[in-house]
Parts: sequence; C-alpha cells; structure tokens
Amino acid sequence: MSLNQIKSGAALQIDGSIFIVTDSQHVKPGKGGAFAKVKLKNVRTQQTLDRTIKPADKVEEVLLEDRKLQNLYQSGDDYHFMDNTTFEEVVVTKDILGDAERFLQENLEVDGKFFNDELLKIELPIFIFAEVTHTEPGFKGDTSKAGTKPAEIDTGATIQVPLFVDIGDKIKVDTRTGVYVERVKE
Repeated sequence: MSLNQIKSGAALQIDGSIFIVTDSQHVKPGKGGAFAKVKLKNVRTQQTLDRTIKPADKVEEVLLEDRKLQNLYQSGDDYHFMDNTTFEEVVVTKDILGDAERFLQENLEVDGKFFNDELLKIELPIFIFAEVTHTEPGFKGDTSKAGTKPAEIDTGATIQVPLFVDIGDKIKVDTRTGVYVERVKE
C-alpha cells in the first residue's frame, strides 16, 4: 500500500495486528522524504497509538467485509445482533462497540466490519432519531439561539439540546459527534 492511500477509516495490518486509521496527515518536508503521521486504533485491544509511517515501512491494507446487522437485545455486557443476509446471530462485546453503545437502539440497523468472519467494528448510521426521556422544562420564549441544557434520550445517552426541547420530543442526533441536529415533527 502506498503512503498516499493511507486515509482515515482504512484498515491496516502492522506487525501482525489490525488497526483502523482514525486520523492521518501526510507530511512532505523541505528536506527528506515524505511520511504520514497517523492515529491508529487496534481493533482487538481498542488501544490507540500515534505512528509515523515512511514509504519504506511495510504496511498492508486489510480489506474488510461490510455486513448489515440488526440490533436485537442486550444481555449483560454482550449485545446480540442478527446478520441481515444469513440471519445468523452475532454476539458483540462492549469492547467492540466502543462509543457506539451510547446511541444503540433496539432494531437499529448498523454496519459490521468483518475480517475473516471475525467482527472487528460496528458503525452506526450517521443520524438516529431519539425521544427525549428526561430534561429540565423549557420556558415560553426560549429560542434555538438562547443556549442549551442536558437531556437524556431513550438510548440512555445524555446530550446537550436547545432550551425549547421538552420530554417526549423526537430529535435527530449525529452519532459521530453526539450533537443535537434538530427537533423532528411527527
């Protein structure tokens, strides 16, 4: 794999371990050869590390297979998904879910990243629609520019919402950042 092909989201095999590139920056100094500064996340240990990759370094791209999975239920620290193609049950630990656990809803369809039939990563849809289950009451005259307050949504996550959002409101949330996007009219 060439240095220019290393981009965020790529899966790499380095020293026998598989990593997902979470951030990459290509550097071409005035003197010397080009290199890439990358942030890597080990898919098995969830450990993150910074690494400088030079053209001479041996880095192999790993092709991950995408499969649609549907969240069925949680049992202790395990989450049970159904492979939408084979209808087989896939058990996922909290370690593999990572931050995705905050926005996981029942029956939510997610992307599973597999390597040699081993699930390495779960990717949520970019946006989810959730119901506000707890927040402080808003006041008449509150506008979207007046500020924010914490609110708990039906997944159990707490996010910042505008002051006019009330309990029972349906909202759109960006799962990448955990940020409120808009109130959804039913």
